[in-house]
Amino acid sequence: MDGVLVHEDEALPGAAEFIDRLIARDLQFLVLTNNSVFTPRDLAARLARAGLPVPEHAIWTSALATADFLRLQHPAGSAFVLGEPGLTTALHEVGFTLNEVDPDYVVLGESRSLSFDKITRAIRLIKGGARFIATNPDVTSPSPEGPLPATGSVAALLTEATGARPYFVGKPNPMMFRSAMNRIDARSESTAMIGDRMDTDIVAGIEAGLETILVLTGSTDPGDVARFPYRPSSANKSDNTCEAAIALGKPAVTVVR
Repeated sequence: MDGVLVHEDEALPGAAEFIDRLIARDLQFLVLTNNSVFTPRDLAARLARAGLPVPEHAIWTSALATADFLRLQHPAGSAFVLGEPGLTTALHEVGFTLNEVDPDYVVLGESRSLSFDKITRAIRLIKGGARFIATNPDVTSPSPEGPLPATGSVAALLTEATGARPYFVGKPNPMMFRSAMNRIDARSESTAMIGDRMDTDIVAGIEAGLETILVLTGSTDPGDVARFPYRPSSANKSDNTCEAAIALGKPAVTVVR
């Protein structure tokens, strides 16, 4: 979302035309985000306020990908959650229960309401044998006031305290892309992804076997690309999201943050 379709609460140039083009051509697509704070309904409302008509079912968050992963790993399991409604709702919807005593997993997502007591409980549960899962490794998240500590920062704290490293489900883990493709019955050879970050979007897209398109409306500057040992399939130099995808003839498109 951020850096590809929107910046803060404003649509990026060409984003509305791009979404309209996908809908007019009846192309299956998902908007991906590592943000686990909000539900798809919340995010659809945010995009609508920016003039982007993305339906709720076309949004795939790291919280949904994490819940889908845990559903397959441990059906009807239980979790102690450090996170917001986007994560707890996703876990409830796949049949997980929340448990503060003897959970199967400690699941960490981005949170605005962490407390010393919750962190202490998580440390003790992990040391007691609960498996450690995190929605994504991002150490900061953007805000109008500046960077905020995010999931990766808290995960590092818990790792130092317990010696346990979490399994991160969200980008750059290509599993998030594969779960997204499963959701829309897409195949890697007929799917493209559009992202603004070389170190999460592009590398995960490459590892998932997708065509990758880098836009320069977000985190990556043109001069940054040469520093990486891999390249996107194409880079859009016009800073216009719509123009980056006009040539796509793919039956499925995944748009990522």
